Amino acid sequence: MARIDSFVSGTLQRMSLHDPIDATYFTYELDGRKLLQINTSGRKNREMPDKVSQSIQLDEDSAGQLFTILKNHFGFK
Repeated sequence: MARIDSFVSGTLQRMSLHDPIDATYFTYELDGRKLLQINTSGRKNREMPDKVSQSIQLDEDSAGQLFTILKNHFGFK
């Protein structure tokens, strides 16, 4: 599990489209801080398909950074 502190722009040498998966998100407050947690479970054909494979947390600062990135890249308003 990781709590993202900041987003840094990078470049990829080769980009590929990944297989689609489902994600579960949780919103909660801890010690007065609002947090968003996103868990992914990987592909349906895994040996343990419901086992969480990645878990990330965003606080208000990192969520704001991601919101700005999404608005700029996808043109969200």
